[in-house]
Amino acid sequence: MRPPGPTPILATMTDPPSPFSSPIYPVGVRRLAAHPNPALALLVGRTGPVTVADAGGRVTGDVLVVRPEVTHCVSFAERGADVLYLNGLAFPFTAPLAVAASGAIARLAARAIGGEADAIAELRARLGLATAPLASGMAAIVRAIEADPMMRMPQTELARRLGMERTQALRRFKAATGLTFRAFKLWSGLQHAARQIEAGVLVRTAAMDAGFADTAHLSRSFRALFGLSPSAAIAGLGEGGPA
Repeated sequence: MRPPGPTPILATMTDPPSPFSSPIYPVGVRRLAAHPNPALALLVGRTGPVTVADAGGRVTGDVLVVRPEVTHCVSFAERGADVLYLNGLAFPFTAPLAVAASGAIARLAARAIGGEADAIAELRARLGLATAPLASGMAAIVRAIEADPMMRMPQTELARRLGMERTQALRRFKAATGLTFRAFKLWSGLQHAARQIEAGVLVRTAAMDAGFADTAHLSRSFRALFGLSPSAAIAGLGEGGPA
């Protein structure tokens, strides 16, 4: 695990074979309101287990792998947890909400949170067996959106790059990435804004740079996908990083 000290709000690493980023998001609070994960997520408790719950039940463990797009609440032990999003991967289990990881997956998750890029690559390899590799054209689109979320690539450009009709292109994008074209652009913009805020950029400027209409738009989107506001996320970091 990382030594005590300031923890960046969002550290992004991309394993070379994948066009998708793998953002690490530290959570210094004790609870997240109901929200859906935009992508497959690994929650790693800092000082104790993590619990995710929805209307159908709950799952508790030191390391949880959480299904995307299922609305759930999260509670943490003291000092919170760290979240690793493996963008672009399908959930490889049959569980409706989450599974408690153990063995090699749990060890890799701890190493990945500690900043080891090779551990992220190995996690992607182990958990990505249910995910088909992207065609080169689709991978280039993903890289372009993640590199410049402010561009907000229009649907017509997606269709042009894929060489197909707009509706067909949108279906192909969703099948390939697990997110709708609109949701993927929003998720990429949120990651970009969080990195800007952590670097000291004003929230208003970060919102505009990431393609959001204004600060309120960013805050609504952030709360909807993370379960807390940007200001709460930043304040929560003061509770300390992982041991």
